Amino acid sequence: MTDDPYLWLEEVTGETALDWVRERNAETTAELTGDRFTGLRDGIREVLDADDRIPYVRRRGDHLYNFWQDATNPRGLWRRTTLESYKTDDPDWELVLDVDALAKAEDESWVWQGAAVLRPGYRRALVELSRGGADATVVREFDLATKAFVEDGFTLPEAKSRVGWIDEDGIYVGTDFGEGSLTTSGYPRVAKEWRRGTPLSEAVTVYEGKPDDVAAGAFHDPTEGFERDFVYRSPDFYRTEKFLRRPDGELVKIDVPDDAETSSHREWLLISTRTPWTVDGTTYPAGALLAARFDDFLAGGRDLTVVFEPDEHTSLQYHMWTKNHLVVASLQDVKSRFEVLTPAEDWARAPLAGVPEAGSADILDTNPDVDDEYFLNASGYTQPATLYRGEIGGDVEVVKRAPAFYAADGLSTQQYFATSDDGTRIPYFVVGQENDGPTLMTGYGGFEVPLTPSYSGVTGRSWLERGGTYVVANIRGGGEYGPEWHQSVIKENRLRVYEDFAAVAKDLVARGITTRERLGIQGGSNGGLLMGVMLTRYPELFGAIVCQVPLLDMRRYHKLLAGASWMAEYGDPDEPEEWAYLKEYSPYQNIAADRPYPPTIILTSTRDDRVHPGHARKMMARLQELGYDVRYYENIEGGHGGAADNEQLAFKWGLVFEFLWRQLSDEPSAG
Repeated sequence: MTDDPYLWLEEVTGETALDWVRERNAETTAELTGDRFTGLRDGIREVLDADDRIPYVRRRGDHLYNFWQDATNPRGLWRRTTLESYKTDDPDWELVLDVDALAKAEDESWVWQGAAVLRPGYRRALVELSRGGADATVVREFDLATKAFVEDGFTLPEAKSRVGWIDEDGIYVGTDFGEGSLTTSGYPRVAKEWRRGTPLSEAVTVYEGKPDDVAAGAFHDPTEGFERDFVYRSPDFYRTEKFLRRPDGELVKIDVPDDAETSSHREWLLISTRTPWTVDGTTYPAGALLAARFDDFLAGGRDLTVVFEPDEHTSLQYHMWTKNHLVVASLQDVKSRFEVLTPAEDWARAPLAGVPEAGSADILDTNPDVDDEYFLNASGYTQPATLYRGEIGGDVEVVKRAPAFYAADGLSTQQYFATSDDGTRIPYFVVGQENDGPTLMTGYGGFEVPLTPSYSGVTGRSWLERGGTYVVANIRGGGEYGPEWHQSVIKENRLRVYEDFAAVAKDLVARGITTRERLGIQGGSNGGLLMGVMLTRYPELFGAIVCQVPLLDMRRYHKLLAGASWMAEYGDPDEPEEWAYLKEYSPYQNIAADRPYPPTIILTSTRDDRVHPGHARKMMARLQELGYDVRYYENIEGGHGGAADNEQLAFKWGLVFEFLWRQLSDEPSAG
């Protein structure tokens, strides 16, 4: 498409564009909302608002903090309790901040975006709130002792800011300081030190990135005896230059490959490699985790210890410190594994004791300033979550169990492997019964993000319990098998991602698990791009498609909101050799007349300031122009998650599952 007749739909809040959105929303809600939809929506809302959900916590000093949303408090309560009380069936919660009350008092659609709490002491916090769920936030200093915002404290107006504590009277801040202070991706380029009692205009610049970087920033590590300051710049999504900032302002580069990730804890420096790295004649593979003594490494020493090495089936997922130990989380054929390492000359290692057999488990929190406590959450596709608390070397206890939100009797979980066009084996999970019911398949395939087996009450109640089969495709581009699983399909090799997903779809049919007519697919964000490619490139494989908060116009994606930050993943469409491969799959540019496109629904959010809603709008307009069976819903609030509260989230998912059930099951439409 040389000329784009729908550019006007990129005007996010333009009245003409919003009138178009309202018309499409009305058409979709008129079609899909009825008695069955009402039951679906209400069932989803019950799951989202259930009083017996696990209230997940983060330790901050003597308190465990939780953010809680329910039907009475849709925007949420920030609250805290003690460990002793948390272990009981009815914890005594102390209210810290009521976001609903704040929103009402200030007549703003506030959505909680988290808080950075000052260590040590945990008396102050930098609270972030967004209007309608956008990535851009306002920042306000909060006193956790008086449970009130600090008069004349640190505050920032709405922006995609990055803030963090230095001490009680200073913070590092990156924000929109005016012209030239943001990167082309819309993130902070300049990091400043801001001292209490001075205007923001007098904050002192400590570091500047380049205009074409993704972002730049600064942060402080307050670990007692190992206090350090760092600055960094990220030239693209996968490369970072990081420097130690000495008290006199001198910057000392942490001399590792710029695609490696580094972190420090006390005297240790950890290095996670994305590509092979040769040091003093030794080559360390991509996906390894290496350890060195921090001061020795900065002084030029290269005595590196391999604390994790990947293999064909196992990849590093993440690592977390307790005070005295390092917990390494890995995936073995997409199933969670944990190992405890004790830093010393030989880095003694042992399995993390007491971890249950589960499809997916995560260390949610540790307390590295104080002790070896950890909280671990474990679940599976049909196994509700269990929250454990342990101390390394000590006992492990169950502190909370989530309820079962749907009947899982008779449901099984199987892992299969499909063969992609280039011969690569692609794992996927199938959850459901042995029947010929409708099948819903999802995938993501980007940014080294893995999809692991975890419990979803919404999917279980809305799909599995009704006889549907659920499939998760672990296609390349994700992080299921480490960085090479991802890097092998970026830029000019992107088509392999879509070949992988198509291979899983074909394998499902070949195994007799489903048929083309009963196979629906769903994905969001980068997964929404996946859905767009499936629609335009493999329409004959599917019976219905759900495309959410999607990237679709790959000719202009880098000019819209945060799009420029993803060019390391997809490529630069302004470079002819890169546009040559982008145009092969860009969904918006590849819409054709008279193809067998299956029924489709596209969903997005006006307040999504990460992936521009223009992608979804323009795709809908073009498909509708050509007479395809397509519908559209755009939530006015919601940000990149598509919903600002549980009511909106239940409505959105109600539309999705009602649409899929109509298209893929034998049940007639319900009025």
